[in-house]
Amino acid sequence: MLMENWNARLYNEKYNFVYAFGESLIDLLDPQPDERILDVGCGSAQLTAQIAVKAQEVVGLDASAEMIEDAKQRYPQIDFHVMDASSFKFDKPFDKIFSNAALHWVLDAKGAVRCMADHLKQNGKLVLEMGAKGNVQSIVAALREVLTARGFLAQAKFQQWYFPSVGEYTSLLEKHGFEVNMALCFDRPTPLADKATGIKDWLTMFGAAFLTGVPENEKEAIRAEVQKMLEPTLLKGDTWLADYKRLRIMATKK
Repeated sequence: MLMENWNARLYNEKYNFVYAFGESLIDLLDPQPDERILDVGCGSAQLTAQIAVKAQEVVGLDASAEMIEDAKQRYPQIDFHVMDASSFKFDKPFDKIFSNAALHWVLDAKGAVRCMADHLKQNGKLVLEMGAKGNVQSIVAALREVLTARGFLAQAKFQQWYFPSVGEYTSLLEKHGFEVNMALCFDRPTPLADKATGIKDWLTMFGAAFLTGVPENEKEAIRAEVQKMLEPTLLKGDTWLADYKRLRIMATKK
């Protein structure tokens, strides 16, 4: 799983929309008082804590030690683990698995789906939301263009995310024994916090790995150039709207 070093403070201050948008997923999950539930890619665990109010037991995992440390400080009563979503192991199975805005960071999608299938009870439920095909396409295209123009060819070809189509991901689930009960793909134009630095901050939070190997004195210039390029399409009045596309799925292990 990529992006293991997260700035938990910046994430919670400026990108709380990530878990705010995920709150409606909990209704689909429908946690029950006798259930053991796993949150894959729990981050700072705001949604994990909401699930814990309704379920008997909730376990959270994330590849970021920084996020898990933040989660433990916020919710010391919940069991958290630093684990990769494509290779995690637990001794006991779960009644349900939940994941919000995390699985697109897992390039080993087959491994992640296999792990989730292996850790669900028969007829257990999987509820997830992740980036879909075309997610943040404008931002990534502009970043690749700027990197290429400045001679950072390896960085311009970097692959950080897995954004599948509905058909691609539902087929993957079915190959691993899931029956897909619901699959939705939809646009979600997402407001960013600051007009002056919206895209630059987004790149600092989520796109830092693209700038690996770029001299420090050029990184800010690259972020600023990308932001300038995107003004005509993503700046709406005083608000930056990132071009998010989401995939929301509910499936049952058969």
